[in-house]
Amino acid sequence: MSVLFISDSAGSENRFDAVLVGAGIMSATLAMLLHELDPDIRLLIVERLSAPGLESSSAFNNAGTGHAANCELNYTPLQSDGTVKTSKALTINSSFEQSLEFWSSLTEKGNLDPTKFLHFLPHISFVWGEKDVGFLKQRFKQLRHLSAFSTIEWSSDREELASWMPIVMRGRDPSQVVAATRIQRGTDVDFGALTSAYLDSLILTGALDLRCDTEVINLERNENESWHLELKGQSGNQIVQAPFVFLGAGGGALPLLQKSGIHEGQGYGGFPVSGQWLICSDMDLIGAHEAKVYGKAKLGAPPMSVPHLDSRWIAGRRSLLFGPYAGFSTKFLKNGSSLDWFRSLKLNNFGSMIQVGIENMDLVKYLLRQLRQTDEDRIDALLDFLPNANLQDWNLDIAGQRVQIIKSTSQGGTLMMGTEVVTSSDGSLAALLGASPGASTAVTIMLEILNRCWREQMESDLWQERIRQILPSFGGDLINDVDLLMRTRMRSDYLLGIE
Repeated sequence: MSVLFISDSAGSENRFDAVLVGAGIMSATLAMLLHELDPDIRLLIVERLSAPGLESSSAFNNAGTGHAANCELNYTPLQSDGTVKTSKALTINSSFEQSLEFWSSLTEKGNLDPTKFLHFLPHISFVWGEKDVGFLKQRFKQLRHLSAFSTIEWSSDREELASWMPIVMRGRDPSQVVAATRIQRGTDVDFGALTSAYLDSLILTGALDLRCDTEVINLERNENESWHLELKGQSGNQIVQAPFVFLGAGGGALPLLQKSGIHEGQGYGGFPVSGQWLICSDMDLIGAHEAKVYGKAKLGAPPMSVPHLDSRWIAGRRSLLFGPYAGFSTKFLKNGSSLDWFRSLKLNNFGSMIQVGIENMDLVKYLLRQLRQTDEDRIDALLDFLPNANLQDWNLDIAGQRVQIIKSTSQGGTLMMGTEVVTSSDGSLAALLGASPGASTAVTIMLEILNRCWREQMESDLWQERIRQILPSFGGDLINDVDLLMRTRMRSDYLLGIE
């Protein structure tokens, strides 16, 4: 790590209580929580692009599904005894309820307008073939007995399915075995718009300094236990300092974690996965479909590649997308450098990355098949969902970039498919790695960071009182306490206008 030459005469305008790197939904959520808990905290967010929420949080780059495990089949994997495992689905569902609860409180205070980022539509799981229909039936039988999913509906009746998803059933082979489940209380979230809403609110209070077109090129812990960050912006380089740093820069967090030099960050590597969408241009099709319909992923596919036909609001306009199609790029960010992956290779992670590549050949083969796909191949995949799909109605475009984390363990390298929180032993630095389910569970993830890095404040009576004002269920159990779950949902539904 290179050495920063710091002058202690730096002005107070460059000293902050916390510096958050990356102006996406993660940093914005943490900033909002910190401000609610202590309005006097002085915050700086640094963003390398020209505006907030343009990378992973953008409505085009992010699936937009309010991930509550309503329809995502990869959250309920099949077990050897023929049942499905529901623990992850319950955890994700409770985390999304916490996000809804937080948005409800901010809406009640007049600090957020849910109509700017939140839309409501059914979440549907759709499969075909005897084997997958059997899996979905088992999943339905188990989920309907859980309070979180008690409203789930099942159907294998073609007429009823046509009422749920007209364009999906149109032109389908009548001999094909099909089935679907539906939960009506589903959402589409424009996380880019939510990010901007958070940050606009904070800037108005004077608590936040947002610096766009600015990149962190180095960071180092000083003898006075303060982090010094070297920033490169349009006006040149400068140094800022803070006792706490959060690296929430999506795929850009891993290189900064490596530069920080903290022991806890050693051994991490990254496996970048790119994506593409087919975007519908037929307004009749867009208008005829109002649901998020998720299918079953191919063997070896990463979580971000679960195929879905997706009603989504982008810049306030309803759209229809299908995908994503996975690929491989050496970039860690959509707007990153092709050298990102090569620069991340270190002596302490190289062996783990080789091992993970060998042990996950299904994933490697899947990505190679995806890279070889032609336009006709992509349309063939779309035809599974839309038998009457016309190539002329769909245009291919680049979706977001994600970095699956590779972690060194005592058993060797492990490919981490979810979100990984890394914190220094003294709590002065936190980094968020990985991708899934990410934005939908941002409030829960940021509470974990606060509990690790702001423990003394979180245990104080003042912060405990304030956090229960914005999260009334805090400290409770939204998975096992049915009454608490129902009260929380009723409050959120009322304040956010969920029908």
